[in-house]
Amino acid sequence: MMRMRKFGSSGLFVSELCLGAMTFGGTGGLWGRVGQLDQDDADALVGCALEVGINFFDTANVYADGRSETMLGQSLRNLGVARDDVVIATKVASPMRQGLNNRGASRRHILSECHASLKRLGLTYVDLYQIHAFDPTTPIEETLEALDTLVRAGDVRYIGLSNWAAWQIMKALGIARARNLAPIVSLQAYYTLVGRDVEREIIPMLDSEKVGLMVWSPLAGGYLTGKYATGANANGRLHELDFPPIDRQRGETLIEVLKAVAHKHGATPGQISVAWLLHQSAVTTVILGAKRSEQLTENVRATSIRLDDADFSDLDTVSELPIEYPGWLLDHSSR
Repeated sequence: MMRMRKFGSSGLFVSELCLGAMTFGGTGGLWGRVGQLDQDDADALVGCALEVGINFFDTANVYADGRSETMLGQSLRNLGVARDDVVIATKVASPMRQGLNNRGASRRHILSECHASLKRLGLTYVDLYQIHAFDPTTPIEETLEALDTLVRAGDVRYIGLSNWAAWQIMKALGIARARNLAPIVSLQAYYTLVGRDVEREIIPMLDSEKVGLMVWSPLAGGYLTGKYATGANANGRLHELDFPPIDRQRGETLIEVLKAVAHKHGATPGQISVAWLLHQSAVTTVILGAKRSEQLTENVRATSIRLDDADFSDLDTVSELPIEYPGWLLDHSSR
């Protein structure tokens, strides 16, 4: 059964799994490699997500050059979904057109792109509006004040960040509190068994400040399914698009342990990878991308898997980060 989780320090509740719409609408180039789902495919996936209890859907203005937002909104209308029954998130910051003012986190770009996203989605508001990447050319104050304008106007309910460093997030939290601006309730970040970098600085900060964590690419672009292991001949996106970057030497040992844990639970390595994330206290929701309803249904089974102490020990032994300064000194001092 799909569980609902409190979204950061807000009063909003979202499903522990979120459907990512990055596979919607791709044609050529980058977005064609990510996914080429047409409207019927998108409707099937959204319908499947709703059937298994997912109420949270994530997209971005840049996905398939805006087509992802258009198709997600159309799917909700095609399926007759009540607006109050779903939580819709989108993002801004990536270049949408030529010109320096058509990218980043400036007030001009945020306000114009939010209205463009609402038009594509066919909605009067989005539940969560996220800054997709840190913009070093725009003062954080300007970005936060623009987001606050959208919240006060009713175009946006909550605001979040994506792919920011811990010090950048903490600075933004401080500015928002000092200026009584709309609070930051979430961070969307990459976190997997083969990429645990967020555990160094970001997750301790999120825990301290009660900011929710949305995980993207929980299977590391499909690597944690095991289909890219040495000797495997499977075709897939990682053969064409090496993203996210993976330490495959460390990953090979991890895949073998994942397969053993999966066998123990009658599951797949991918399901165990998602289940491990759902057991991490900092994680609010895990974003699943899919090209077929069968893929989504298979990964949703991770919600019913209960890992035990032996599983965590085995997985941590082969995936935990090597300790770095000041971590080893802080650990020594705390003892």
